[in-house]
Amino acid sequence: MTDIATNLREVKAQLPEGVRLIAVSKYHPAASIQAAYNAGQRCFGESHAQELDRKAALLPRDIEWHFIGHLQTNKVKYIAPYIAMIQSVDSLRLMHEIDKQAAKCGRVIDILLELHIAQEATKYGFTPSACREMLAAGEWRAMSHVRICGVMMMASNVDDEEAIAREFDAARACFEGLRHDFFADSPSFCHCSWGMSHDFPIAVRHGSTMVRVGTTIFGEREYR
Repeated sequence: MTDIATNLREVKAQLPEGVRLIAVSKYHPAASIQAAYNAGQRCFGESHAQELDRKAALLPRDIEWHFIGHLQTNKVKYIAPYIAMIQSVDSLRLMHEIDKQAAKCGRVIDILLELHIAQEATKYGFTPSACREMLAAGEWRAMSHVRICGVMMMASNVDDEEAIAREFDAARACFEGLRHDFFADSPSFCHCSWGMSHDFPIAVRHGSTMVRVGTTIFGEREYR
């Protein structure tokens, strides 16, 4: 049986001060999340709205839920009442819907802009140039119920650590440029979310402030 508490301690021991751990609990039952919660973890990542909704109803109210998967606009309404951060915002259209649903709930929802830097067509997100163009157009400035807090990305699923590091460095450079040009007066624009079970040690050496670790903590997925 997976020793979730021990795994959590071992992951946290590898994280420098200032790097947050998102325990990726998708495809794992509520009991596993509760075990991690009992071991002190409060921040969890999910990627399916209905699965998250079921778990949120069963688990402690002080859990900080992060949505980390591709989010369809018609699913935003289900998670808007309680989601702490939506990390995977990959279009202006999605941002508008989050703003709309957050307004209905009387909330401001923190978001990250998803960057597509990896050399894989299956990844979602803005290219760095498209992200810059979207922000330069300024439409986002009228959205009072979303707060852009940084960027997220996934590196290519390869064994070449130097290639992975280059992608993380490119993401960090993009973040720094966006912060300088669009968010210089926004202290909340401070998060760089990259690094998963197989590459988070590289990620923290290359600019990550938030890692999303699942398998290393919870073991292999229990269902799909």
